[in-house]
Amino acid sequence: MAPLRSPLARVFTVLLAGLLAGLVLAVAALPGNLLLGIATRSAFGAYDALPDVLRTPVTPQRSYLYANDGKTLITTFYDVNRTDVPLAEIAPVMRQAIVAAEDRRFYSHGGADLRGLVRALVANVKGGGTEQGGSTLTMQYVRNVLKTDPSRTAEERQAATDQTVGRKLQEIRYATQLENSLSKDEILNRYLNIAYFGSGAYGVAAASQRYFGKEPSQLTLAESALLAGLVQSPEAYSPIDGDKHAALARRAYVLDSMVDTGAITAAQAAQAKAEKLDLHPTAQPNGCTAVAQGHDDWGYFCDYLRRWWLTQPAFGSTVEEREQALRRGGYTVVTSLDPQVQATAQKQATEVYGYGNKRALPIAAVEPGTGRVLAMAVNRHYSLAANPSGQENYPNTVNPLISGGGGVDGYQAGSTFKLFTMLAALESGRTLSTGFDAPAKLPTRYPAEGEGTCDGHWCPANANPEWMDGYRMMWDGFGRSVNTYFVWLAEQVGQDKVVEMAQRLGITFRADADAEFARNDAANWGSFTLGVAATTPLDLANAYATVASEGMYCTPLPVVSVKNAKGESVPVTDPSCKRVLDTDVARAATDAARCPVGQQSAYGQCNGGTATSVTQILDGRPVAGKTGSSEENATETFVGYTPQVAVAGIAANPDDPTDSVGSAVQAKVIDAVARVIATAVDGTPEKGFTAPSRELAGDPRRPVERPQARQDGRSSDDRRPSDDRSLLERWFDRRG
Repeated sequence: MAPLRSPLARVFTVLLAGLLAGLVLAVAALPGNLLLGIATRSAFGAYDALPDVLRTPVTPQRSYLYANDGKTLITTFYDVNRTDVPLAEIAPVMRQAIVAAEDRRFYSHGGADLRGLVRALVANVKGGGTEQGGSTLTMQYVRNVLKTDPSRTAEERQAATDQTVGRKLQEIRYATQLENSLSKDEILNRYLNIAYFGSGAYGVAAASQRYFGKEPSQLTLAESALLAGLVQSPEAYSPIDGDKHAALARRAYVLDSMVDTGAITAAQAAQAKAEKLDLHPTAQPNGCTAVAQGHDDWGYFCDYLRRWWLTQPAFGSTVEEREQALRRGGYTVVTSLDPQVQATAQKQATEVYGYGNKRALPIAAVEPGTGRVLAMAVNRHYSLAANPSGQENYPNTVNPLISGGGGVDGYQAGSTFKLFTMLAALESGRTLSTGFDAPAKLPTRYPAEGEGTCDGHWCPANANPEWMDGYRMMWDGFGRSVNTYFVWLAEQVGQDKVVEMAQRLGITFRADADAEFARNDAANWGSFTLGVAATTPLDLANAYATVASEGMYCTPLPVVSVKNAKGESVPVTDPSCKRVLDTDVARAATDAARCPVGQQSAYGQCNGGTATSVTQILDGRPVAGKTGSSEENATETFVGYTPQVAVAGIAANPDDPTDSVGSAVQAKVIDAVARVIATAVDGTPEKGFTAPSRELAGDPRRPVERPQARQDGRSSDDRRPSDDRSLLERWFDRRG
């Protein structure tokens, strides 16, 4: 059947297509038969002039990312693979595959396929599956151009995808007009150069490189069918970011469709279906894997910003639209990344562990009162480059080891979680002078079996009884990291309140077992105060930043300013903060947190700490913080803060939680974090902490003997006791 190109045929096509489109949309999305009348009236309306952008699409503009000085370029985002490739440089099987997948009658219709509209109408009336709209390749091309045209307003771009009769009719009109302006091959060529194939690949040239590391002219039948299948749902079918099984099922559908169109034989289809998915992913020459030369450590911050961007409605109503806005919208983004703080954090992380070490020290720095992320460092290269045999995630990886997400749950942070118990206790009305004669072992109410239990109950112990046992208050209990004191305190307050406090300060339970405990059994999560839940340096730094800002929690924020291509500010850069703690409660917690770092509380009750070297590194500047060691020293953690910055580092093996980093590394972690803090506050006025009220401090029950404070900061003082193992084993069992 020849294309319907005569004026009479064109009018008839639009008229009938409009009626059918109205019916399709009426059945699929809108109530009643009223739309039929609307569609009929719309079909007889005057033609809208064909926008010039459909004949000559506007070239997308790059988006630029700068550090917080507004001058240091981090990277750019742009649709570089959108560069047109001639149809002759696209494998014939790729052209055939996209036609079979998206518009089998492409070479027979005049822009709107009446049969396709009827088929969609019937399918939608029958229901029981995904709604169909009967869009041709030409109509899809129109939609893609209009919804991504950077010269149009956000409302106009949104209107290009609205499920309305008017929009569908306009799309049909433009498609039929376009078919009278361009040849079929020109339209197909433009479609293949603009379609989104998932995983950041726009256009067939980008897709062929992204998935298979080759030019589009070199694509095989199986590869072409897979790519053609992605267009319908790029993120869901992407074999890199989505479901590989769904991608293969979709590939099979496209191959069957190619048989139906006569492009290939059934035997060829069967052979292609039998081929294994042979991916060769390659990095795009822009974005986070192409940060400034010599600064691939910036890639982790860049990736965090991109993930944040994709959650912001200001850049589009869907993830795909937000991704397109970043790559096409011409934005100028001044991020919160501080190059000096980042450089120090990266230097410290790599001095503790080299790039080739299986263990890692991810470090995050956050600004209290704004939530702005100043640095994200780890001894890894942010790269898609291949690793040596047997090494999955080092020295190269793009996994979010610092912020979590994308399959990264985080790491146990040990006694740093005692902060949440102390806050919950203070909030409940207890004072800093709440005393308890902490024993070497503490029988609890939580049933447990096996070695290290006391009469069938969990029985945690102090790692260094000689230094930890005895009458303790919050000050020296926190300073010396006395396990039995804080387990007892958590029992008095209620474990569920401690868990809720952690969540209030931004601790996210990404591990399924942690989330289940928090949701269904928080009141019985006895070991929570000892830091058995997985967290990340970013979450931990931001939680402590909330205390540093006297109770104001701010959502982590990676930007300072964002301007669109017209130079207009986009309203996404203001800190999102809320009060989650009473000011006096936060001040009281900080007063006790002065003890671990070798400083003195406002009430003179500190008498020993596990990280006293911090004060020396900061030359006496007011600072607070806490160390943490997980079971068998699997991880070692330190988080410290001043009023201006909070920094956390967690030494761990990201790929193997059974690989203990050992106690010896804790002193190095403390030193690393302290030096990042020193860089962040260098050249800034010294700020002190405000003392809590006498009411919240309380009065000691009796004078406390103050033995000589330890100066070596050894991790054994902070290690969780082996007697806690039986409950932890049950926790690991539930975690799977």
